[in-house]
Amino acid sequence: MRDPQITSKIMSSVKSRDTRPEMVLRSALWHRGLRFRVRYRVTGRPDIVFPGPRVAVFVDGDFWHGNSWRVRGMSSFEAQFERMNNAEFWRAKIIGNMLRDERVAQDLADADWTVYRVFESRLKTDLASVVDEIEQLVRSKAASRRRQSTTSPEESNGILVDGSGEGKCRDQ
Repeated sequence: MRDPQITSKIMSSVKSRDTRPEMVLRSALWHRGLRFRVRYRVTGRPDIVFPGPRVAVFVDGDFWHGNSWRVRGMSSFEAQFERMNNAEFWRAKIIGNMLRDERVAQDLADADWTVYRVFESRLKTDLASVVDEIEQLVRSKAASRRRQSTTSPEESNGILVDGSGEGKCRDQ
């Protein structure tokens, strides 16, 4: 068993923003001519925000947001905890993160934002498609909002998770 002080030092070095996957995605979006905000104050603190079209992008780490077992080829979500120290703590922590992700996505959708969530592993394997999806989403939402400002308002909120258009990640 590892000394708690060593574990604390390791955990304190884990970045919560400006991670490599975020930076790669931000760079690719910028090169496409998409301009966005980071550290924008909106519910859930999205990693990338397009305020005009009201699109919030979250880059989720596989471990922290419950996708690690798929990436590591395990049979189930529970399997990743079998050989962990303090397995119940980590299971509860990750489930709590996943529930918070759903709550934040719903709160943003209720406030007329579109939420796009992507796992870091998808960015590593399919960056171009993710950038295409976000670009299409942002440009269509921007055009829709311009039309709405000249006509009557329409219902246009939604949650787009990993490009699937459903309220849950398509892998779940």
